[in-house]
Amino acid sequence: MVAVAVAAAVGVLLLAGAGDAAGDEAREAAAVRALVARLLGPGPAADFSVSVERALATKPGLDTYSLGGGGAARVRVRGSTGVAAAAGLHRYLRDFCGCHVAWSGSQLRLPRPLPAVPGELTEATPNRYRYYQNVCTQSYSFVWWDWARWEREIDWMALNGINLALAWSGQEAIWQRVYLALGLTQTEINEFFTGPAFLAWGRMGNLHTWDGPLPPSWHIKQLYLQHRVLDRMRSFGMTPVLPAFAGHVPEAVTRVFPQVNVTKMGSWGHFNCSYSCSFLLAPEDPMFPVIGSLFLRELVKEFGTDHIYGADTFNEMQPPSSAPSYLAAATTAVYEAMIAVDTEAVWLLQGWLFQHQPQFWGPAQIGAVLGAVPRGRLLVLDLFAESQPVYTRTASFQGQPFIWCMLHNFGGNHGLFGALEAVNGGPEAARLFPNSTMVGTGMAPEGISQNEVVYSLMAELGWRKDPVPDLAAWVTNFAAQRYGVSHPDAGAAWRLLLRSVYNCSGEACRGHNRSPLVRRPSLQMNTSVWYNRSSVFEAWRLLLTSAPSLAASPAFRYDLLDLTRQAVQELVSLYYEEARSAYLSKELTSLLRAGGVLAYELLPALDELLASDSRFLLGSWLEQARAAAVSEAEADFYEQNSRYQLTLWGPEGNILDYANKQLAGLVANYYTPRWRLFLEALADSVAQGIPFQQHQFDKNAFQLEQAFVLSKQRYPSQPRGDTVDLAKKIFLKYYPRWVAGSW
Repeated sequence: MVAVAVAAAVGVLLLAGAGDAAGDEAREAAAVRALVARLLGPGPAADFSVSVERALATKPGLDTYSLGGGGAARVRVRGSTGVAAAAGLHRYLRDFCGCHVAWSGSQLRLPRPLPAVPGELTEATPNRYRYYQNVCTQSYSFVWWDWARWEREIDWMALNGINLALAWSGQEAIWQRVYLALGLTQTEINEFFTGPAFLAWGRMGNLHTWDGPLPPSWHIKQLYLQHRVLDRMRSFGMTPVLPAFAGHVPEAVTRVFPQVNVTKMGSWGHFNCSYSCSFLLAPEDPMFPVIGSLFLRELVKEFGTDHIYGADTFNEMQPPSSAPSYLAAATTAVYEAMIAVDTEAVWLLQGWLFQHQPQFWGPAQIGAVLGAVPRGRLLVLDLFAESQPVYTRTASFQGQPFIWCMLHNFGGNHGLFGALEAVNGGPEAARLFPNSTMVGTGMAPEGISQNEVVYSLMAELGWRKDPVPDLAAWVTNFAAQRYGVSHPDAGAAWRLLLRSVYNCSGEACRGHNRSPLVRRPSLQMNTSVWYNRSSVFEAWRLLLTSAPSLAASPAFRYDLLDLTRQAVQELVSLYYEEARSAYLSKELTSLLRAGGVLAYELLPALDELLASDSRFLLGSWLEQARAAAVSEAEADFYEQNSRYQLTLWGPEGNILDYANKQLAGLVANYYTPRWRLFLEALADSVAQGIPFQQHQFDKNAFQLEQAFVLSKQRYPSQPRGDTVDLAKKIFLKYYPRWVAGSW
């Protein structure tokens, strides 16, 4: 009986997003041909023949591609969908041509003649879905994007086989229409929405008001952008996930409808109720289906639909009641508001709530949510499955379909991190789990454009039935494809990184950089790491050794900078430990020496290194925000939004440094002054024989942090200096000290 139920649930999902085959095939093939031209240029694109044929998939819903030709003939790329064809193209470029597609820049030097495919290579994905995004990604990475940047991302998605992804831009414009129709004033609506950099948490009910309001131009531009994003995603055969009503409403709803039954939720993220404590509509209130259906009807009217919708009612918020009857009713209300508008609706639910508050979400509470939606109409994202899977303790989500997701990154932080062994084996383990209802794999980072090796592996696993058999060989090949040539030292460096920074294991693994470098200093900072730092320093040496052969590769220069940045991060921890020990021993000379190196030599050297690459510039980051504006005042507002997110994450440092980045300008004008203040305070404490006052330091540090957020200082958006030379300079100064163990 269980197997029959599982099959039925999966069967419902196989129908979701299914379109008119004949009409869609031509459109999807045309989209892939256009992608080939954008990626390779019109000349090389002529060497590829692309077609989309639904009949290529021998099993319904399982994307399939086929490769053939090459040599003296055109390369034939066929796919059962546009996404499948794009993934097949990527497979050919990667495995036959040694190319590499990446956020940081692609390596696309094609050999001539193009390599022939032996016979016909056919590959089918083992699961229905390859999912992408986290609700937070919309704010940490996408918030300031224009169409040109979105176009590159959707191309990346298609090439990596993504066929299910959030498309949440422009929803505030729809909500504005709904709220006005309900009788709210424009002022009340403006007071409700957060600023652009914090919309993700407004959408999940965690925040309201903070760093808003949204300018009218924001709504216009986001509507335009959403239409283009949806059109391009659909042209590849992707299924965009649109938002739905989760139950949160502005407080002003209680003015218009005095009898409405709402619950004021608790605070979130150390924010007070001026910015959190959202109002949650009671599931039995007659306004719940009215508001929910009004929103979805207006949304579908504007954007069309592919019948899958996302909504998160209790993201990092404890429900008003733990009674299963309440949780079932709250879940049912959300789902029924969906099907009142779209009878084919499938609800995509982030399973983070079950993982984040396990003490609340016991078997009865989880069962109430999962059982309130017909089986197959709830699609659960097991969001952090590489570290803390939920499917194993919920009997495969009690029969509801789920997607095994790799979360990996928190806050869009820089910092080398990965759990590649767990990622490699995780999807197969989930598929083989008794009565598994797994229907896909997913990448759900809070922020992107970091640790690309992790995402390359995860994307490949979406098409594999088994784990990669030899990860050491895989990363060696990854490096050769990324740089366009094989080099023994580069390969050895990557194998060391695989065994160290990319081999985190256990439930404690989180891709959230808590290095002292990017935290407000104190005497209690934890400098422990899960790897041997010697591996990082040796990989650094090996990568530098390969520089004479590889320096022409932009990807190599990016990786050399990133690895040097990581080495400096390790050095900051070591010099901090020495300074702390000197303080505790009241050795002023040692404290001044270690602190002087950290704050006056090491951090300035890091900032200079970061300034050599446009991808590590604060100026580029802030310029994205300013470019989204239509006036100078609006540009200043957007820049301040961006600065707040990078640093204080709230008016009082509420989620301080959660979204930390290592960018030129941010290191020089935010992290470095804070470190200098701390080390000077320690030195004064020792010199005067008085205890260090952490509370007073925190107050002083906040003044520095707030001054940075409110500053109007502009930063360069063009790189300066040579990455290789600067990395070598840092290496020659600090590597011998590491080897000698002398700080």
